[in-house]
Amino acid sequence: MINKSIELFERAQRSIPGGVNSPVRAFKSVGGTPVFIKKAKGAYLFDADDNQYIDFIASWGPMILGHAHEPVVKAIQEKAIHSTSFGAPTELEIDMAELIISMAPNVDQIRMVSSGTEACMSAVRLARGFTGKNKIIKFEGNYHGHADAFLVKAGSGVASFNIQNVPGITAGVSNDTLTAPYNNLEAVKQLIEENQSEIAAIIIEPVAGNMGCILPQPGFLEGLRKLCDEQNIVFIFDEVMTGFRLGAGGAQEKLNIAADLVTYGKVIGGGMPVGAFGGKKEIMQHIAPVGNVYQAGTLSGNPIAMIAGYTLLNELKNNPAIYDELEAKTNYLGEGIKRVLSKKGINFRVNQIGSMISLHFCNHAIIDFESASKANIPLFNKLFHHLLKNGIYLPPSAYESWFLNNALSYEDLDKTITAIDSFDQY
Repeated sequence: MINKSIELFERAQRSIPGGVNSPVRAFKSVGGTPVFIKKAKGAYLFDADDNQYIDFIASWGPMILGHAHEPVVKAIQEKAIHSTSFGAPTELEIDMAELIISMAPNVDQIRMVSSGTEACMSAVRLARGFTGKNKIIKFEGNYHGHADAFLVKAGSGVASFNIQNVPGITAGVSNDTLTAPYNNLEAVKQLIEENQSEIAAIIIEPVAGNMGCILPQPGFLEGLRKLCDEQNIVFIFDEVMTGFRLGAGGAQEKLNIAADLVTYGKVIGGGMPVGAFGGKKEIMQHIAPVGNVYQAGTLSGNPIAMIAGYTLLNELKNNPAIYDELEAKTNYLGEGIKRVLSKKGINFRVNQIGSMISLHFCNHAIIDFESASKANIPLFNKLFHHLLKNGIYLPPSAYESWFLNNALSYEDLDKTITAIDSFDQY
């Protein structure tokens, strides 16, 4: 029973728009009442009624080693004694920057910010300032935060609410934001041809996580890299989800593709609100106070966020076997899902890379937003509630990737597979 969650949701709606501070939490896509979480430890969430759930969200990615990971909690506690914010430089910011640069390919310099949205917004502004051009290309179903330019044909939350044209986005912003289908190189070539010498940047989720987990098809990212080199376009990887999750070097390392700028969030704060953007020095030198492209943030490099992220990243860097363990667990889950659903005669597809995975009920490949949107969303919603009742917490939208954490045991995975096996589609 979730009696306390029902009471809290009714109370929340009186003071918070929709009762939540981020739309996907409202369960509008899957239906029902959102579960209010009280605490978490390791692989488990505990709601306001003390129900326990196996967690496949991991706070949308950053809890790679599980919730309340002891070294991270201890580091936060020790740092908080000295104040939660200074608004002035600290040595820890340098340590964090040097650690990220040592792990991530093609990052010479990095600027800390307070969210993934801010990181992506700032990277695009920097690309415009660096190139002197205004237009950007993004991909349908890719979500880069809620800055105006990114809400043109965005994925996940926007798709879950079936909002295709977001009020508040001006015509000028829309005109400067060109969109192409994900995995469609020819569409990008056509946009560049139609807007010669006007494209400042191409921004992409190198592995999409906001329309399910969707991998780039062979040659797609390589083709984009070549186009950017030929046309003086800044190639931006949005690694807010994939950064330090797919590997110590993120998607750039995993896929062996170089970006000019890369954005981070989530993981680099160990769950604290944080973001960052970085890349080639020749581009980063255009950011104030060195250059004329202005970007600022009072809480950028916040010491609590920095120590949480530094502690987590340092452990990931020094123990790369964690990524192998995570991938093995994700493979195990994926194979188990395939095994039990195949017996039921249900049409489905499982997409997976590293510790990201998604399940789509359909009989076609999921390669872009259009194919993802043609899957059987109501059937996914039914599965979501079936698993929730069985103590398993999935992202509350068919358009979201699942994220595994290394605190998950094989017993947890077996329980999940068994629960899916007991699912009645009718």
